[in-house]
Amino acid sequence: MKKWISLALLSSSLLISGCQSAYYGAMEKVGYHKRDIMVDRVEEAKESQEEAQEQFSSALEEMQALLAFDGGNLEDAYNKAKDEYDSAQSAADEVGNRIDKVEDVAEALFEEWETEIQEISKASLRRNSTTKLKETERSYNSLVKGMRRAEAKMPPILTALKDNMLYLKHNLNAQAIGAIKGEFESLQSDISSLISEMNKSIAESNKFIEAMEKG
Repeated sequence: MKKWISLALLSSSLLISGCQSAYYGAMEKVGYHKRDIMVDRVEEAKESQEEAQEQFSSALEEMQALLAFDGGNLEDAYNKAKDEYDSAQSAADEVGNRIDKVEDVAEALFEEWETEIQEISKASLRRNSTTKLKETERSYNSLVKGMRRAEAKMPPILTALKDNMLYLKHNLNAQAIGAIKGEFESLQSDISSLISEMNKSIAESNKFIEAMEKG
């Protein structure tokens, strides 16, 4: 337990300093290697996608509730929908940040791996390690492409949600709600597509983590 607390404190202090190379070096000294960090970051990126799925679904539900408004406090319904939009925006930002961190450690890991291969004197071992590196790189590239593909679906949805929120903010009445109902079906389709793409990415993450943990 104390080890993990120490790791967390060390991680926070070094990340704040913004020096990734120093961070990786310090973590390696306490037995936490780039490979371990990469697995953890892929896991965190996967979790951020799962959170984004939930937030976008909630935003859609609140928008649906707002459009189905029939009596009561219209401003309360709007505020709930606005809160869910804000949460979806934060979740989308977190997904991007997590993928960035995966890419950062992957670059460091593969560079180190390539350098260390050159230090292996036995040709057969060098070939085997090179093959494993290439396999891991291919798997990683597929993983990140999937993550980025899912991430790219979020901004257009957020833009549409924001447009609707701003329009309703300036025209908070039943007529305004009627004016944006036509866009709801498109939003439903886009969010459904996003969730499907994220499910693929999450499955790819699970496969990658399993392969990395097997070594």
